[in-house]
Amino acid sequence: MHAERPNAPLRHLTGSRDVYLTFDDGPDEEWTARVLDVLGANSARATFFVIGRAARESTALVRRIVAAGHEIGNHGYSHRHPWTMSSRDAQAEVRNGTDAIAQTAGIAPRLFRPAFGRLRRAMTEEAAQSGQRVVLWSRSAIDWGPFARPERVEARIRSADAGDIVLMHDGRNESNHPAVTADVLPTVLRQFTERKLSMALLPAM
Repeated sequence: MHAERPNAPLRHLTGSRDVYLTFDDGPDEEWTARVLDVLGANSARATFFVIGRAARESTALVRRIVAAGHEIGNHGYSHRHPWTMSSRDAQAEVRNGTDAIAQTAGIAPRLFRPAFGRLRRAMTEEAAQSGQRVVLWSRSAIDWGPFARPERVEARIRSADAGDIVLMHDGRNESNHPAVTADVLPTVLRQFTERKLSMALLPAM
């Protein structure tokens, strides 16, 4: 399905007929719940890269994600920038995120996405030792900061095609605008269905 180098970050799945929706920085009691409602109404699957600390505060929501058939990925414990930590702290960021997800979701995460998409060897090696595949993206909604105007976010998500991994946000961490994403998502998902694109889960290692 894809031709990635062994242990290389997954950015796109060449040969796939599916689109891979991903949501970062949750769980958030308001916006993750709303995104889950939209996904369910459109029979769409997605991967949620959750922050471990937030997962501990929203255990029921994490379990709702799993029960609905979605994937839970590790987005670190506190969303610290990978380049601002010592190697030991970077490893702990991955490990503590793994533990928080395993305890709240009842299953160990199989995927890891570093905060801000910034790679750090200490973190990718720690993720690999835990059996987690590193995942980045090929399309971004840019649903944060001054670029998160609804029509532009919708256009960027809509531009995704088969094999694309789409980055969106369901958490309010930093400058995210999950309300914009939640508002445009129903229209975009219907358009994917009209284009015969299935919204599938990312493969693990």
